[in-house]
Amino acid sequence: MSAAQAPLSGIRVIEMGQLLAGPFAGTLLAYFGAEVIKIEPPNGDPIRQWRALDEDGTSYWWRSLGRNKKCISLNLREPQGRELAKKLINSSQVLIENFRPGTMEKWGLGPAEFTNTNPSLVYARISGYGQTGPYAHKPGYASVTEGIGGLRYVNGHPGQPPVRTNLSLGDSLAGLHTAFGIVLALLQAQKNGAGQVVDVALFESIFNLLEGVIPEFSGANLVRQPSGTTVTGIVPTNTYVCKDGHFVVIGGNGDSIYKRLMHAAQRPDLAEDPRLAHNPGRVEHEAIIDDALKQWCSQHSRDEILAKLEQAEVPAGPIYSAADMFEDEHFHSRGLFEQVEINGEPLTIPAIIPKLSNTPGRTQWPGPELHAHNEDVLLPLLEENREQYNALVAAGVIGTK
Repeated sequence: MSAAQAPLSGIRVIEMGQLLAGPFAGTLLAYFGAEVIKIEPPNGDPIRQWRALDEDGTSYWWRSLGRNKKCISLNLREPQGRELAKKLINSSQVLIENFRPGTMEKWGLGPAEFTNTNPSLVYARISGYGQTGPYAHKPGYASVTEGIGGLRYVNGHPGQPPVRTNLSLGDSLAGLHTAFGIVLALLQAQKNGAGQVVDVALFESIFNLLEGVIPEFSGANLVRQPSGTTVTGIVPTNTYVCKDGHFVVIGGNGDSIYKRLMHAAQRPDLAEDPRLAHNPGRVEHEAIIDDALKQWCSQHSRDEILAKLEQAEVPAGPIYSAADMFEDEHFHSRGLFEQVEINGEPLTIPAIIPKLSNTPGRTQWPGPELHAHNEDVLLPLLEENREQYNALVAAGVIGTK
């Protein structure tokens, strides 16, 4: 499939801001064909130097997060840099920014600046707490917003400090919600030609995934508590250690599945116990069921447990590391790995879902070097005036190698 046939081909996106939430939204759009122009400060997005680095001092993560983007560098603290950014925004259908609320307005680049010059612009804004409300001014990293958004409260073991996942979920979820909001706004703009602001907050992106937590509190005054490796109100679903020290996750909470599970675990007494026939009864007697499964798993290896449960058609699986994923044929058969080349060396990066049967997304190039597309993007804005371009480089308005 050519880039012109991709679902978002013909859509130009300006990505402003750094770190994860805004850039992840841009990555999703770029993967499915949008022309994403990333505006970086002259010293680049910090993620270029985060975590493990290659021999050139660039993070491996950047090659994935920056894929398919045209990267330019502008000093937005300079009026000429902001003027170039404004020209780019006026030539685009979408803007993504994740600065603290008020920053874009201070620079003369807020939504009101484009009402007349680009009325169909979809202006996506990502922040910790949203553009309005008493917390709007606060800085909000994922670690903080996962707490106020409700995730940290329910995640962990009773009586112990809340646990975070070793990922910035708040940022990634905000990026997903932003990309979804942008596509919705683009669809609406096709109908009436009017753009709009997409306001995404990290804490709300977490809040949006709380399932029944809010109505349970409102209707029954129940506050969902942390439950370790289980899920409140659903039994059995837990993680167990096997004889060989490996872990398995077992989800046997359907009524018929539960019976098959307990027969496989050689506990027909619990399989046929009328008290445990339905989920409410199993919740009441969770400790009995959980102890039986712990005992069973402790007597067999992980592979033996998984083989028995597969035969019994009970949902179960291992706990995978990145190394395990690389070795699993199902990951490969599903096309979850893509290979790019960096300085002549291969690098595997993850494919991006969802999978579309007729117009799938694809990686066209890995995250490029800093300033890589300055001339390609900015010279046309300057009507190919090389002298003016060089003067802006010399003045520090346009970044340079």
